[in-house]
Amino acid sequence: MTATVSPARLTAVLAASGGIYTAQSLIGGLTFMGVPTVLRAADVALDRIGLVSLTMLVWALKFLWSPPVERWRIRPDGRRRSRAIILAGEGMAVILLLALAFFDIARFELVLAGLLALAVVAATVDIACDAFLIEQVQPDRRGFANIAQVGGGYLGMIFGSGLFVVVYSHAGWLVALVALAALLLVLSLPMAFVPEPAGIPRDGNAMPALKTAFARPEIRIGLAITIVFEMGGRFVQMLTGPFLVDAGVSLSVIGVLNGVGGIIAGIIGAVAGGFVVQAVGAARAVLIVAALQICVLASLCLAISTGLAPLEALIALFILESAVMTAGFVVVYSRLMALVGAYQPGVDFTLFQSASAIGAAAFGAGGGLVAAHAGYAAGFGLAVVFAAIALPLLSQMDIRLNKENTA
Repeated sequence: MTATVSPARLTAVLAASGGIYTAQSLIGGLTFMGVPTVLRAADVALDRIGLVSLTMLVWALKFLWSPPVERWRIRPDGRRRSRAIILAGEGMAVILLLALAFFDIARFELVLAGLLALAVVAATVDIACDAFLIEQVQPDRRGFANIAQVGGGYLGMIFGSGLFVVVYSHAGWLVALVALAALLLVLSLPMAFVPEPAGIPRDGNAMPALKTAFARPEIRIGLAITIVFEMGGRFVQMLTGPFLVDAGVSLSVIGVLNGVGGIIAGIIGAVAGGFVVQAVGAARAVLIVAALQICVLASLCLAISTGLAPLEALIALFILESAVMTAGFVVVYSRLMALVGAYQPGVDFTLFQSASAIGAAAFGAGGGLVAAHAGYAAGFGLAVVFAAIALPLLSQMDIRLNKENTA
């Protein structure tokens, strides 16, 4: 599906893709962290700010419009329109950010509509960019591709949340959003200069479709891998902040930990995960990180349930868990990229990402309920159980995939 590429071209592809993923995450950070912060500072009610979470539905449901995007992206003669979709989408995102800049922040309905439109555009760009990365990076270099993918995501969070709030606090809503629009434009420029070679011609009798994806056993197993691999970490991912609050840690310290600490841990985890993939292959890397996840979650559970660990040790464990989760995203994305079909990589990989978003919402809600009714120790204990169950299940799924490939 991908030809061998020169180191120079690989670097250009990774730089261009990393720029787009950073821009995508910039929009996500703005939506889920930056805007809610400034809305609250403008005395918007919390129940209204909570409606911003509706934009998450766009990312969970983007698989629904991935087939028409993929049909237009892949021309019948094999030529691709990935860059055209990506650059057009980023241009629309710049326009939407500029329009949002001129909205009155007190007009919450307009702000929410703008954020929803941005989410639709960003999710559509994501479909094309994932397909571009899969097709343009050869399989034995996908660990580096996933570093660009996940690492760019964490870098974008700095811009969309932290940078936006800082500029807003000094110069206001208009200047902050114009600055982000300009930054998004700069991040998108490298993609304009990376040529996109033709790929496999589209089979006119096999148009990209969800039905085609679900008919392949590799996709069904990949969906199971996506859910199973993440369930332990996702179950307690949202409990870190509430636990630290209840432990008496100040909001300012938590903000630094979640912001600077989380982002640094994420970038380190992304790089480490990519190099593990390059060293041992994606399949083994998934099992290694899954085993490491058990160890970290078990350590957290023990520390929380006994109450013997000092707060500094708990904070260090939470940061380590964040790094392990990020490494997990890198290794599992690399594994899943190997399962997509040659004729519709955008559709297949989007299904995996939508499953991840849906699983995150379901397990995150479950973790919150358990912690609320049975305590944090029970929540982290159940997360350890999920992680422990995941390891043998992932091993069995890998065996099934090997059988499918040799059948």
